Parts: sequence; C-alpha cells; structure tokens
Amino acid sequence: MKPTIIAVLLLLAACGGDRADQQAVNRDTLTQRQKDSILARSSIPGASNVGRALRAADSTSAGAHRVDSVAADTTLR
Repeated sequence: MKPTIIAVLLLLAACGGDRADQQAVNRDTLTQRQKDSILARSSIPGASNVGRALRAADSTSAGAHRVDSVAADTTLR
C-alpha cells in the first residue's frame, strides 16, 4: 500500500470516533433520577434499597427546603 493511502485511512479513522459519542449522548434522554426510579421498581435483588435511598434523599431535601424557607422569612423582617 502506498504511504499516502495509509495516511488518509489513518486520518479518517481518527476523525470517525466523535460521531458515535455524540449519538450515544443524544440517545440517553433519561435523567439519573428517572433511571434510579426505574431501577427501584425492578425485580433485581436489592433494587428496593435504591427506592429507600431516593425517599431518604427526598426527605432530607424537603427538610432543607423548609429550613431555608423559615430562614428567608425571618431575615426579611
């Protein structure tokens, strides 16, 4: 094979990887939260622990939101 053909083939091979990565990202439209919810409802052993962790995170987040709301109400006066 001629060296120019090899160089062109190597250049084309090096440029081809980006498109596959972009397509993989475009196909993945679920958020991590949605993926975790689907997993929590599955029959995989231990999946119910994911649901418990999600509920615990929600509870902690709601508590922090309540504290922030109270702090905002008391600092405005």
